[in-house]
Amino acid sequence: MGFDPEELYEVDSDVPDLDGAVLLHFFDGFMDAGSTGRLVTDHLTNEVENRVIARFDVDRLIDYRSRRPPMTYAVDHWEEYEAPELAVRLLHDTDGVPFLLLSGPEPDHEWERFATAVKHLVERWGVRLTVGYHGIPMGAPHTRPLGVTAHATRESLIGGDHQPLPNRMQVPGSVSALLEYRLGEWGHDAMGFAAHVPHYLAQSAYPSAALLVLESVERATGLHLPDGELRVAAQVATAEIDRQVAESDEVADVVRALERQYDTFVEASGRDSLLAESQEHMPTAEELGSQFERFLAEQGGDSPER
Repeated sequence: MGFDPEELYEVDSDVPDLDGAVLLHFFDGFMDAGSTGRLVTDHLTNEVENRVIARFDVDRLIDYRSRRPPMTYAVDHWEEYEAPELAVRLLHDTDGVPFLLLSGPEPDHEWERFATAVKHLVERWGVRLTVGYHGIPMGAPHTRPLGVTAHATRESLIGGDHQPLPNRMQVPGSVSALLEYRLGEWGHDAMGFAAHVPHYLAQSAYPSAALLVLESVERATGLHLPDGELRVAAQVATAEIDRQVAESDEVADVVRALERQYDTFVEASGRDSLLAESQEHMPTAEELGSQFERFLAEQGGDSPER
């Protein structure tokens, strides 16, 4: 069988000139602490007028039995089927600049063919930069400035505002990571942002992390994206988190311990972020999150995602 990535998608017949546009992407299914990527994607599609200009063949890419699409049964018949959709949408920022958003379930099959298909679209539309985003759990308190890890196919894309992780690690692969890796090999600019979500909020929606990602995307791309609704949601969520912490002495103790550790390392380095620390002083996520993990175990809750 021939390897034809163009079989994986269909493109709308009415697509304007997109030369120089930015392509954002987020795929459901991989790690997304605080629902960071999902919140950003939903915010953009809800707040910005958009339309689908390309659809991928989910029958070939998705394993329905591992992620069964919801269906609605009403009295004596099947009323609705929520079919999965993996698509590229065309949006415009507040200045009218077009940009693209690729989102949907992470493909279960044909990762290499999918990455090549996205490459074809990048070249077909003249995309200048591809950007992914999601959230990762981190052993840091919500009461301190959130961090974000940036990575890219070229160091100059990251800029001086982001500190690199101080070590080398091997992690499970994802379509988003593979796409960035392959695009770099093919000579296209690509990058990604991972917001640092406190361990104890990893399983909950955390709009503050989504807002941080949105701001990072703006700085990297030059787009001007609406953030009002997300900013309000972040304020409401933070107030609710503070209320719940205040009502639990055990949780408050955990947060205070994380604050002390955070402040100690930041003060010792004279910098603004834990990621600015040297490797020998950098605490691991396991060290900072162990106290709360013990608390969750005592409560019979689920452990934070790793």
